[in-house]
Amino acid sequence: MTRLIRNLFVAGMLLAATTVNAQTAGGPQALNPGDQVRILVWRNAELSGDFTVSPNGTLNHPLYREVQVTGIPMSAVEDRLRTFLMRYTTSPQFVISPLVKIIVGGEARSPSVLSVPPETTIAQAVILAGGPSDRGKLNSVRLIRDGQTITLDLGRSDSKAASLQVRSGDQIIIPRSINVLRDFVGPAASMVGMVASIIGILLR
Repeated sequence: MTRLIRNLFVAGMLLAATTVNAQTAGGPQALNPGDQVRILVWRNAELSGDFTVSPNGTLNHPLYREVQVTGIPMSAVEDRLRTFLMRYTTSPQFVISPLVKIIVGGEARSPSVLSVPPETTIAQAVILAGGPSDRGKLNSVRLIRDGQTITLDLGRSDSKAASLQVRSGDQIIIPRSINVLRDFVGPAASMVGMVASIIGILLR
């Protein structure tokens, strides 16, 4: 894939990502351990920050650890935080933003674990991981979700898969494209050359 095609891919994915189909995305999602929650409380820096969801389903913070945030919609998480913050102020002003943990691997330029907003699309997640490498195959990207593997075609800018939103725990794997000359002929020729060299040495 040439650099021009890759640039067109990135531009197309960004355009496709601006129109997200909520029904395709699977609707509201809940937080899981390992995700993060960004909380900004007006005039209270001690209760503001990015907090990781602990294995027991609460936030990793001395005070917030009594607030259960897993297994419920984000609207319920917001209600629980409001009730908790009312202990410190009668009318708490705060903003809460979830950050879900996903993995982008395979033939990505910078494969890594990412914490991203849940409205992030699969295409955007690939871009955040540096995009596909020179060997990346975009028309058969594997999405591993809830123990199931879904094959997505991200090679087309009009692909609906591009606007599919991520979920907590998603693994996005970019496979390697097969090049007969590079992957088979080249190694075979190298092996033949090595064998010929060894035979030449033994016959001296």
